[in-house]
Amino acid sequence: MNGMARATDKPEKDYLRPEDRILWEMVAKTAKPLVKPKAEPDELPDFKTLMAEEEKRPAKAKVQPAAEAGKPKKGLSALSEMQVQSLDKPTHRKLAKGRVDIEARIDLHGLTQGEAHGLLYGFLVSAHARGLRHVMVITGKGRSFGSEGILRQAVPHWFSTPLFRLLVSAYEDAARHHGGHGALYVRLRRQTQNTAQQILPGGNRPR
Repeated sequence: MNGMARATDKPEKDYLRPEDRILWEMVAKTAKPLVKPKAEPDELPDFKTLMAEEEKRPAKAKVQPAAEAGKPKKGLSALSEMQVQSLDKPTHRKLAKGRVDIEARIDLHGLTQGEAHGLLYGFLVSAHARGLRHVMVITGKGRSFGSEGILRQAVPHWFSTPLFRLLVSAYEDAARHHGGHGALYVRLRRQTQNTAQQILPGGNRPR
């Protein structure tokens, strides 16, 4: 009993017998690892070579969209050249004295901005389509405690936008007897096939 107790109290020896070690090594050689070993450096793809080969390929797919993208840019460039100017003084004097006819007029006084914008655009499109050159836009002075009315400020701003630049070439405050600061003399652009297509593509208002 005492001998068995002493035997269990002794620490176990941490080594294998020669025959056990040989058997373990044989098993270890035949076992397959659960995790694949990392690829050797020469097995990795050469990305520099792949990139060089890709750059040597014809860039047809890249050139074609660039060429197509150039078409609208040309149109945008032409539109950017359509700047709205101040009406020249000789024409202003002729309109004021009746030597040049005011061929149509529209009164926006009392309308909201949304109402006035749509009505004004439709009026100018119609006048341009009929070949008119000089029209009058009445905004109303709209003065309140020295401040100008909303439409008085909004209409000149609208004329500077691409939507209206296709139609309007110049404008200026009307003569006093025509409304002064509450009205504008407006000169429309001459009709061309190009502007007609941009103003009403397919019969729709440009967006």
